[in-house]
Amino acid sequence: MSKFTKRSGRSKPKISTASLPDIIFMLLFFFMVTTVLRDATLKLEVITPTATALTKLRKSLVSYIYVGVPKHPYIQELGDKPRIQLGDKFSEIEDIPLYLATTREPIPERDRPKFSVSLKVDEAVTMGIVQDIKTELRKCGQLKINYSAKPDLE
Repeated sequence: MSKFTKRSGRSKPKISTASLPDIIFMLLFFFMVTTVLRDATLKLEVITPTATALTKLRKSLVSYIYVGVPKHPYIQELGDKPRIQLGDKFSEIEDIPLYLATTREPIPERDRPKFSVSLKVDEAVTMGIVQDIKTELRKCGQLKINYSAKPDLE
């Protein structure tokens, strides 16, 4: 018989938690950098029409103009006629030049020729309002205009 017996139940080393705060802060920093915040809170009912030929735009070089009927909480004060929303507030056609100037300002000079305006217009809105907006955009020198649409799944 032997004097020495083997131990079958060896204890495993504990996991070190010293680097855990570093990992948490790296994840926090990653999500803070990669998260995209919403530009505007939509206060209008906008159901865009469908289209077959669509192209994606660089969001940093696009400014949106929304046209549609106000949502339920705003109908009491604004009525149910189609309205224009620039950024987070309801606006008139006369406010478009100032809005364009403030949205173009932070864009670098070399990228300003690529800047475009996207019209998100409800499919039930008449073309009279859209034509007035396009005329005002032309007066401001903004000639790159497109219409937002949903892809046609048929």
